[in-house]
Parts: sequence; structure tokens; C-alpha cells
Amino acid sequence: MAGGIMMVLLGIAAMIGGVYVRRNPEAGWRMNEGWKVRGDSEPSRAYIESRKFTGLMAVAAGALFAVLGIVVILRAINT
Repeated sequence: MAGGIMMVLLGIAAMIGGVYVRRNPEAGWRMNEGWKVRGDSEPSRAYIESRKFTGLMAVAAGALFAVLGIVVILRAINT
């Protein structure tokens, strides 16, 4: 049962992180690459799209973990 709770919490955290990345794909670029460039610079369109896709995959993986965690909890309750 404790494993199921941890899976649900991990899933929720992954979904929150994925939504953040989907809404702010440039934030990661500023932290990782932006400080290396002088002046006003922006990430490429390909970088932004790849970060949005990464956020979508994180949301999907988080949802899967949350559902599997709920299943584990329900099976523990029923046994």
C-alpha cells in the first residue's frame, strides 16, 4: 500500500512538472543556456517544441504512474 501511495505522489509530481514545462518551455533554456549568451537571445523554435513534447510525455507518464498507484492501493485494500 505504501508503494501505491508513493506511485501516486510521484505521478502527481511528474504531472505538475510536465505542465510547468509545457507552459514555460523557455525557462529551462534560460537556466541552462541563456547565461552563456551575451545580449538578448532566444531559444530556437525546435528547442521550444522539443521541450513542449517533453512536458507532454511527463504529464502522460505521471498520469500512468498515478493510475497504477491507485490500482496498487485498491488491490491492497481488497486483499
